[in-house]
Amino acid sequence: MYVRTLTLRDFRSWDQVDLELSPGRTVFLGANGNGKTNLVEAVGYLSTLGSHRVSSDAPLIRLGAQRSRIGATVVNAGRELRVDMELNQGSANRAQINRSPVRRTREILGILQTVLFAPEDLALVRGDPSERRRFLDELCTARLPRLAGVRSDYDRVLRQRSALLKTAGRQARSRPGQAAELSTLDVWDGHLATHGAELLAQRLRLVHDLYPHLEQSYRSIAPESRTASIRYRSGYLPPEYLDPARDPQPEDVEVLEAIMLSELAQARPKELERGVCLVGPHRDDLELMLGSAPAKGFASHGESWSFALALRLSAFELLRGMGTDPILMLDDVFAELDRRRRSALATVAATAEQVLITAAVPEDVPVELEATPLRVETTGEADERTSHIADQVSPTTS
Repeated sequence: MYVRTLTLRDFRSWDQVDLELSPGRTVFLGANGNGKTNLVEAVGYLSTLGSHRVSSDAPLIRLGAQRSRIGATVVNAGRELRVDMELNQGSANRAQINRSPVRRTREILGILQTVLFAPEDLALVRGDPSERRRFLDELCTARLPRLAGVRSDYDRVLRQRSALLKTAGRQARSRPGQAAELSTLDVWDGHLATHGAELLAQRLRLVHDLYPHLEQSYRSIAPESRTASIRYRSGYLPPEYLDPARDPQPEDVEVLEAIMLSELAQARPKELERGVCLVGPHRDDLELMLGSAPAKGFASHGESWSFALALRLSAFELLRGMGTDPILMLDDVFAELDRRRRSALATVAATAEQVLITAAVPEDVPVELEATPLRVETTGEADERTSHIADQVSPTTS
């Protein structure tokens, strides 16, 4: 799989750009703030419908513009598909496949698969559980695009159920001794368990499939370090479901739904008291272990980088095992890595069908990658600076 053309209009610092890309390795070179990361961010958006740098779409729209457009021609096994996204200020985003509008933007998921490694990935090890949940859910959706709808439905039910919990809790406190109207809450419990069980089943399956790749990837990067492992963490699932060695079963969704319903019933008094939903995949985590100690709080800076890198490389190998190489995107990471980690990443990059790299200077890119360099520059002042592609620079192998 590779991107043959990339088109941007009013995306971050780019007024407009039409790029012709090829299989192999391309490096976007430029000083910080010139807009090179914006290019891989745009490709990543078409893959995940989200940015690895910000949580909302507003910063992606160029200052002063009402909308931003991202388009790409994706070649997969000789077949071309055109995918376009329009990000709008104050209204719903829109998407097209082969120039034809689609009802929901998530229908474009699966057309373009990417694996991005960026400095922000250190948060996978050192950050909040939400970072690791996002990693799991984006990878689950890359493997099973329809899961985007399940995630959307779960988030919608969670918001409505949480609002109902706050209302019902206030009623119970203001009318002591009287039963609050909770019949509607029973209905939302059922919806939450239905969507939550499907999301849980896919996360558990992913951890099971990712586990051997992670152990091997980490060993290749840091052979002298302790063994790396992962385990799903949840306060309401039986221990046997959390074991990554457990083989997923066809009946898991039904069993997990029953478990969630039972746990929701038990947790209801506390939920009404606190006004929050205490049971569900929105409260879970991916536990990262080095030997017998959690990586978070115990891993050194180098070990944390190694773990983050191993997670991304494992994701790449997992998706590759489905029959198509995802596009590998490396955003200003080589300068952060020591010789061994640079070599491990370069080894994988050399085998990928297409690699998009950003770097400040050619010396940051391993010579063996033989990447085609494109210089990114900006013109203008302050917030009105505009990015553009300058003339090609000397190859990184020279």
